[in-house]
Amino acid sequence: MIGKKIVMAATGVVLIGFVIAHMVGNLKMFANPSEINAYSRFLREVGSPALSYGELLWIVRIVLLICVSLHITAAVQLTRMNWAARPVNYSVKRDIETTWAAHLMRWSGLLLIVFIIFHLLHLTRGVVGFKAGQFKHLAVYQNVLAAFSVWPISVFYIVAMAALCLHLSHGIWSMLQTLGWGTAQNEPTLRIVSRVLAVVVFLGFSSIPVAVMAGWLH
Repeated sequence: MIGKKIVMAATGVVLIGFVIAHMVGNLKMFANPSEINAYSRFLREVGSPALSYGELLWIVRIVLLICVSLHITAAVQLTRMNWAARPVNYSVKRDIETTWAAHLMRWSGLLLIVFIIFHLLHLTRGVVGFKAGQFKHLAVYQNVLAAFSVWPISVFYIVAMAALCLHLSHGIWSMLQTLGWGTAQNEPTLRIVSRVLAVVVFLGFSSIPVAVMAGWLH
């Protein structure tokens, strides 16, 4: 069980780092169209000439896929182990200090899996959510405007980011505990840091569909 928790914590470090970097990159939407489109090209050209076009990006994608797979597998295995250890519910459930984020970890995780699949098909590949010929390769700014002009898709993204916020709020704190960084003295501070970082990620990602729907980006 300890090994599985360490796997979740280690992969969590990679995934959290990616989420923050991805959010910072997405916020270039508020600069100008040319900047975020240039950023998209940079991600495919970085590492040249040692690496061919898009090669490093695919290496990152493979690493992320492995981390996500290991994270989900360890989570499922830990859940099954917990259920096996307590096959019968408590006859009397005492109040235990916990949070909504902790209670909803499995459900927020399931929603995030659905979101990741949709996001890859939507804004990465352009095979869903766009009219024929509307999605343009490397035209990130134009693609985002077209994507979030459809309000149900914008709402879905915001709800998914709320799920990510809940997941990070408990997940970051749990990760720090597993890695041995938590103590009785700094636990309140770590909880605050986890929640603040989760909210910042939510606001950063959600600001883009909100800005498109409000007409601030056009």
